[in-house]
Amino acid sequence: MPVYTVHAPSPAGADLRATDKFVFVRDGFHFWAMVFGPFWLLWNRLWLALIGWVVVLAAFDAGLSSLGVGRSAIFFANTIVALLMGFEASSLRRWTLSRGKWRQLDVVIADDEDTAERRFFERWSQKQRGIVNDQWAVDRGGPPPTRGVPGQQFSNPPPIPAGGIIGLFPEPGGSR
Repeated sequence: MPVYTVHAPSPAGADLRATDKFVFVRDGFHFWAMVFGPFWLLWNRLWLALIGWVVVLAAFDAGLSSLGVGRSAIFFANTIVALLMGFEASSLRRWTLSRGKWRQLDVVIADDEDTAERRFFERWSQKQRGIVNDQWAVDRGGPPPTRGVPGQQFSNPPPIPAGGIIGLFPEPGGSR
């Protein structure tokens, strides 16, 4: 069953209420990215990945031809590079989204993208208490949560039991 990652624009770039801008990226092998690599990159607006693909493939082919490798071996090597493009296409798309200040909200397992959207929005609408305080979103590249910031999940430590500390260690300053 396919796995989808859900990405949303950063809060500074767009409001989380603009759910029509959420992007669902399917993890796995992309056949069309393997067959039509540069066109697939253009279609998905992966400009830096396209430039990198062109540069790497040109350098790879020039290096192989300068070593005196035959045309059939170069074709086989290009087929392997195309296969790698098919496997890494979703990772390139997620990388481009993260560079554009998008953040990953969730991971959804579903048969197709429509079912993934339905499952995500059912679960997401139940968790949304306030759109501004989105504690469950994965913010890649942001600082880790700290206890001093209000609104974090673990801002306040749990209360100490009334009878003292339970466990192997006694209270500080207590009798032994």
